[in-house]
Amino acid sequence: MTTKPFLLISTREDDDAAADEVRGFLELSGLEPGRLAVVRLGLEPLPDAVAGDAPGLADYAGIMVGGSPFNSSDPDGLKSATQRRVEATLSRLLDSVAERDFPFLGACYGVGTLGTHQGAVVDRTYGEPVGTTEVELTAAGLEDPLTEGLPRRFTAFVGHKEAVAALPGHAVLLAGSAACPVQMFRFGSNLYATQFHPELDGAGLALRIAIYKDAGYFPPEEAEELTRLAHTAEVPWPGLVLRNFVARYGG
Repeated sequence: MTTKPFLLISTREDDDAAADEVRGFLELSGLEPGRLAVVRLGLEPLPDAVAGDAPGLADYAGIMVGGSPFNSSDPDGLKSATQRRVEATLSRLLDSVAERDFPFLGACYGVGTLGTHQGAVVDRTYGEPVGTTEVELTAAGLEDPLTEGLPRRFTAFVGHKEAVAALPGHAVLLAGSAACPVQMFRFGSNLYATQFHPELDGAGLALRIAIYKDAGYFPPEEAEELTRLAHTAEVPWPGLVLRNFVARYGG
């Protein structure tokens, strides 16, 4: 059984949001803190072994990418220098990850990064406001190891301005919803992305509502009601995706 750590790549610039994201990944995946290496890509580079030489991927059991205030589909002229640098780094990393079919799971922002890298159409057609949505597994999703144990339909937390509008032919659609047809997909055998947040619980969503209430995800006057929803919604299933990822690739 491997004891290699997983690598979490965070692109959140707010310290509180970044710290809570790490907490969410740890608690909902079941990983011990010592088995999750974290890189805040907006503030620091990837480890040299990963960024400069693909064999460095072998130091990790898998890679996870969290959510982000960045939108892959924004025009380049509207992107900050930090966002452009983050996207260039992730694109180079995904070159190696895709070539080796290396275990990868992107949550929310992972849809934009992995989807764009693999030729998906990512735009604002299917953005969803902050809250809950009902996700339904496809026939392929019912058979996938990362969704093992999930019911066909389950509730998840969402909140995103962009989403995949069309997947390329080599993608496998695993889940969708009425408002956002692409909620989870796979490339190859080991590259995954979810539009919903498997790393997010009610406390985490409430914190993000407070931090990003003026960021255009929802009308600011709705923050109080959304916070109430975050604390009362029953969302027990999405974290199983993380636990399955860890069990499959990390033992």
